[in-house]
Amino acid sequence: MATRRTFLGTSMMAAGAFGLGGPLDLGARLQAQPRTGKPLRILILGGTGFIGPHQVRYAVERGHQVTLFNRGRTNPGLFTGMRGIEERIGDRAPKPGNYAALSTGEWDVVIDNPTTRPRWVREAAAAVKGRAAQYIFISTISTYAANDTPGADETAALATTTTPEIEDGPQFGPLYGPLKALAEQEAQKAFRGRATIIRPGLIVGVGDATDRFTYWPVRITRGGEVLAPPADHPVQIIDARDLSEWVIRCAEQQVYGVFNATGPATRFTAREMLERTRAALGASATFTHVTTAFLEAQKVNPWTDLPVWVPPEGDVAGFTQRSIARALARGLTFRPFEDTVKATMAFYAGQTEERKAQLRAGLAAEREAAVLAAWKAR
Repeated sequence: MATRRTFLGTSMMAAGAFGLGGPLDLGARLQAQPRTGKPLRILILGGTGFIGPHQVRYAVERGHQVTLFNRGRTNPGLFTGMRGIEERIGDRAPKPGNYAALSTGEWDVVIDNPTTRPRWVREAAAAVKGRAAQYIFISTISTYAANDTPGADETAALATTTTPEIEDGPQFGPLYGPLKALAEQEAQKAFRGRATIIRPGLIVGVGDATDRFTYWPVRITRGGEVLAPPADHPVQIIDARDLSEWVIRCAEQQVYGVFNATGPATRFTAREMLERTRAALGASATFTHVTTAFLEAQKVNPWTDLPVWVPPEGDVAGFTQRSIARALARGLTFRPFEDTVKATMAFYAGQTEERKAQLRAGLAAEREAAVLAAWKAR
């Protein structure tokens, strides 16, 4: 299946896609994970896209002071009137980027959310040189050179490229993973021994603009017979809130090193994901799990047509089976999966009717019905 070879370069770009950050129910979470150490001065590069708002709100709730540095174009006014937040305007895209707004100030940690281009990390690090103690770079599991080994950890070889300075054009998307790997290295060079590299898998939940998990709660809510991938195939996702909260705790605890960050903590199958989604929503849908070979014959692609799922075979056998032992050992935790499902549906329900009618991942109803008919007639 051609997409097995190409989706890692092109589709995974959307794993860091931007969306609106919804309100967080933090009371129980704060009690379960009390703050460690003194209040921090946190500089967040970005901060108004997908995971950024979750980081900001969690940090402020825990008593930290947050400075946001961005262009002021994504969700402007999102934090207007919120105490504990300072906003500074700059633009990292030009060569060189405009970092004048960061010429003053000191921070305990810099959190770099939106960056793929190595130059952006190099310039941001130079802009705060000597005035920041830790650099947390949000990377991706797409940095790995290969995905054929289930259980592979952070020591696996990274992807490379012979065009490290490419920043746009048709080659940029396919180089997402290699460029992220180079950006990681820029952070590690600038903050030797004080860099934290976090490689999330598929980020889902409130604020997700890609619909790659949202498709399933929406489809299951609609009811009827649902085309589903092989029941026993593993899947891995992480709630944007779980990822964001752990990032802040890594800053509090001065956690350094490289970490895969996806979930849940134990093996999670497609059957379990779908059945628990149905139960959480009180839906009446039924599931028809088909084979990988049948889906390939029908030209139903993993990850895009049937989101979240990637067949654990061949050169992507380990993509949804990455080891997260390091992150678990350093405090990565997960809210109940049902919480993620309900929050995702609430976020979806709050979108415009036009937006809700145009899911950006998954099969259209007519296409799904045709594939189910072909399964029964085979």
